[in-house]
Amino acid sequence: MSMPFHYRFFLVTTITCALLVAAPIFTVFLHAMARTELIFHFYNTLLPTYIINTILLIIGVMLGTGSIGVGTAWLVTMCRFPGRCIMEWALVLPLAAPAYVLAYTYANFLEHAGPVQEILRQIFYLGPRDYWFPEIRSLGGVIAMLTITLFPYVYLLARAAFLEQSVCVIEVSRTLGQTPVQTFIRIALPLARPAIAAGIALALMETLADYGTVSYFGVQTFTTGVYLAVFSFGDIVAAAQLATGLLIFVIIVIAIERFSRGRQRFDHTTNTYRTLPIFALTKMKAAGAFTACAIPVFVGFLLPTILLIHMATTNGHKLFAIRYITMTINSITLAGITSLIAVLMSLLLAYTNRLSKDCATNLLTKIAALGYAVPSSVIAIGILIPVSIFDRCVDDATRHILGLSTGLLISGSIATLVYAYLVRFLAVSLHTTEAGLTKITPNMDQAAQVLGHSPKSILKRVHLPMLRSSLLTATLIVFVDVMKELPATMILRPFNFNTLAVQTHNLAADERLTQAATPALIILVVGLLPVILLSWHISKSRI
Repeated sequence: MSMPFHYRFFLVTTITCALLVAAPIFTVFLHAMARTELIFHFYNTLLPTYIINTILLIIGVMLGTGSIGVGTAWLVTMCRFPGRCIMEWALVLPLAAPAYVLAYTYANFLEHAGPVQEILRQIFYLGPRDYWFPEIRSLGGVIAMLTITLFPYVYLLARAAFLEQSVCVIEVSRTLGQTPVQTFIRIALPLARPAIAAGIALALMETLADYGTVSYFGVQTFTTGVYLAVFSFGDIVAAAQLATGLLIFVIIVIAIERFSRGRQRFDHTTNTYRTLPIFALTKMKAAGAFTACAIPVFVGFLLPTILLIHMATTNGHKLFAIRYITMTINSITLAGITSLIAVLMSLLLAYTNRLSKDCATNLLTKIAALGYAVPSSVIAIGILIPVSIFDRCVDDATRHILGLSTGLLISGSIATLVYAYLVRFLAVSLHTTEAGLTKITPNMDQAAQVLGHSPKSILKRVHLPMLRSSLLTATLIVFVDVMKELPATMILRPFNFNTLAVQTHNLAADERLTQAATPALIILVVGLLPVILLSWHISKSRI
């Protein structure tokens, strides 16, 4: 019996998306097998530093984001204290600021010539060498910047897990005489472990993909090595080999978490939700809880925003200058095109998986979602290699046949940049869309089929109206992720084509930090809408 046309269409779309996402990753692996002398230079000089710094960075960010994200999520979910309703959504705000923006801001604020150290010298009458102050441009500084911008990943997923936990187990724990702290450690934390692990994994993926922060603070990691191999040495093979090493780190991180979890499973025994018991805190504990939640918000969002506004309005570039209008249009165009295509692809992928429900389609969907676990610098190298080969072949052929040079046809084009964004961020849109589809009962599909509707008609008339919220959320998240993306943009952008992220990095790299405040502030403002919407959506998840 032949497969219906609509099913073939959705299946072919899924296979195409999976191949497009997997192609750059497989390209990196294949090219990494070639021989290059540069990698031996890296091996004897920088490679040990890359490995040590990357490991220390992973450990530091894991501990920082885990402790802040889980602790604040438990406090705002289970405890009653003044300001809790504000902290529920305010704790998501640091997610709107890229780590490299905070790095530039705090470097200007805390460095030797910055206002903090200048005030200390004036108050205590100190000379330039009479005191010790922590060095912000260090590995510890990178860990701090990434922690305060990435802990919302853990906070969001941990809070969602705490909201979905059964009231029964918490009540039984309290009946058996367990304190709130013991209930958290022995009951709530193990039940929320999969969600917490997923949040930490997301934070670590972003950590391994970061380029702006580590490069500005002078910390050598695999990401800076990939960029160095491409732009300083022009060696694509060495870049692919370093990218493979970075990818191995990603695989190890995921494997360790899966292995440590073993065969443990945590399932809900009921779909009935009741209001969670909220622990009323005394005045001292309430003040401590508010302070514990307020410090990450202040350090990760409020203070950087105030500093950026001050720098932009005093010595920064004009906000409405022609070049910034052009860069804003470039950034919004790339983000808009990518987010729309990503949402369309994720909708087709998720719906195909819903229709077929077989292992092969499920595997293809997971392959299509693989890109988010791969740093954008790796993806950029995987795209740059075949595109460069294609352009060279076409140029050689036209030179030989027509005596003309075609130059670069695809390399350095908007199309390659959008392709890299899609590979990187398709998973974000896909997971959000799948979450929306799981809330639609299959009985609706069956009822529509009985009434004679095709899968295409069911998608259009039944699912799309019910998925508006999820699709809008996915669009906004991908939009702001593309606005913040730096490594892939630096490697693949067209000549003389700048985005806000690239302009911020270039100005900061030239130590023009006050001028970098203008594009950084625009990125920060644009990122507010999706994170506030996401926080509101989670807060309503138990209603």
